[in-house]
Amino acid sequence: MAVEVMVEEGVELITLSRPEVMNTFTRELHKEFSEALRTARGEEVRAVVVTGAGRAFSAGQDLEEVQREGGGNDDRLRRHYNPNAIAIHSLEKPVIAAVNGACAGAGLSLAAAADIRIASSKAKFVPAFVNLGLIPDAGCSWFLPRIIGEAKALEWMITGRRVDAEEALAIGLVSEVVEPDRLLSRARELAAQLAAWPGEGVGATKRLIRQSLGSTLAEHLEREVQVQAYAASTPAYLDAMEKFLSR
Repeated sequence: MAVEVMVEEGVELITLSRPEVMNTFTRELHKEFSEALRTARGEEVRAVVVTGAGRAFSAGQDLEEVQREGGGNDDRLRRHYNPNAIAIHSLEKPVIAAVNGACAGAGLSLAAAADIRIASSKAKFVPAFVNLGLIPDAGCSWFLPRIIGEAKALEWMITGRRVDAEEALAIGLVSEVVEPDRLLSRARELAAQLAAWPGEGVGATKRLIRQSLGSTLAEHLEREVQVQAYAASTPAYLDAMEKFLSR
């Protein structure tokens, strides 16, 4: 198995599991990862954690597969990388990337697609695109400006330099840095906290934040009214309010 999946108490843990080659992406890994994301859409899952086995989160594309199969990157991007990036972005559940080590190329794109990133103190982030005469893909050039700002994203992408965990925290790429032995427990702790919130508030908030980037203020205010009206009518909200008032 190139991807290991475990669902426990509302949290789906997805582990990229090709540690001998730093969890590089192959067609098989993409297929299994896509299946894991389909599982995430089920009612039993309310939050997702993605991490890597061994010393890497992911070092990007398996270049040996590219050499064996030949051809350009366009087919791989359209068939595998892009659908998975869209699936993460559109999933109305929080996705946490627990970055345990090397995070390079398309591995960086995957981490950037997540909603929250927590890094091990040993994590290293490397674009690894311009270094090979390529451009950032799999959503990297779309996600990063929204996470760290246009100027910083451009500087980083065209220099291709390595960013360690502390710098990643300073520029806003990750929200926390923890010791390696605490990474997975911290990510699962946060995921469990988010999974425990009642109703659809977390998913709806994720959707609203995404939509705000393409809306005027007036449009977005009206969208908030509509979503809030729905949320306030759900049994989960009414139950939570009753418990709050009875304290």
